[in-house]
Amino acid sequence: MEQHEKYPNINAQLPQADAERMNLSSISTYRTELMGLAMLFIVLFHVPLSRWDSFFGLRRMGNIGVDMFLFLSGVGLWFSWMRHPDWKRFITHRYLRVYPAWLIMASLYYIPRFRGGDIMAWIDLIGDITINWDFWLNDELTFWYIPAIMMLYLFAPAYMHLIRKHAVCRWLPVMMIMWCVAVQWVGPIHDTVGHIEIFWSRVPIFFIGINMGEQVRRKQSIDNAGMRMVVLMFVLGLGTCVYLEQMKHGKFPLFIERMLYIPLTLTAILIINKLLGHLSERVRWALRFIGLISLEFYLIHVHFVLNFLPKSWSYWPTFIVCFVATLPLAWLLNKIAGHISARLSKLLPE
Repeated sequence: MEQHEKYPNINAQLPQADAERMNLSSISTYRTELMGLAMLFIVLFHVPLSRWDSFFGLRRMGNIGVDMFLFLSGVGLWFSWMRHPDWKRFITHRYLRVYPAWLIMASLYYIPRFRGGDIMAWIDLIGDITINWDFWLNDELTFWYIPAIMMLYLFAPAYMHLIRKHAVCRWLPVMMIMWCVAVQWVGPIHDTVGHIEIFWSRVPIFFIGINMGEQVRRKQSIDNAGMRMVVLMFVLGLGTCVYLEQMKHGKFPLFIERMLYIPLTLTAILIINKLLGHLSERVRWALRFIGLISLEFYLIHVHFVLNFLPKSWSYWPTFIVCFVATLPLAWLLNKIAGHISARLSKLLPE
């Protein structure tokens, strides 16, 4: 991970009773491991399970893996921007990381399904492979996270420049939450952009991650009283979400639950960080390995592995086989895409 800049020890004068304060720099320390866990949660979410199974509600919580990715991406982007606050360099670096793997897998997915047609059919194919435009036009969710994160990358430099000049703009995620409410319930807005609610409801956590990046970079900490509050928020958020999914699934707008994901994601990451420090190095290495290939794992695991497994298998065997089968494929794709990215980086001007 990136080396932190040196700052005065802001905790130097804290009383001895607070020796166990949680340093937020652990979010950076364990960022890759957290991404590995987030990927595990997403696979658990994608493996099908009966609506009436007692694990259904908890399994649905794997959905917050996406929110964890977005939050951690925001934190990482802030570190990168503080080292090199250059818009062109920022966008080039981000897209070189995503695009090679994306273009390979999008081509493998969309081209075999293409049946030809008029000029619009060809334009649609090119649009899906390059920017997955059917997500934006028709809420096609095949690889929805990729166009979503690429769009967020475009707006991130302007936001980071803004909050460096005007600290009050760090409150903009609150306005983003207000926009989510408008998208859900204000008729004209809902009719126009409501089909990509899954994107809008994930925007706030990404920019909250950017906001928190500076606190992580400065190694600020949370005292024991603060951690007790974190635990209470986590229990309330998790309990509410599991109840909604287990007892009322399909009877409420998912937007409501995704707003609960915001505090749930933040508190889950803080609690998991505490636990990661007590795990063996071997376990952390395994999570880091998954985290390093998480993009490729996401692109492969559903449409190239899970969909080909027998539907008669029960939940856990399906999960295990999907996970084990995806690992080498994701690693191979990571190596191929990394090689392409490295070659392209040499061709592009600094």
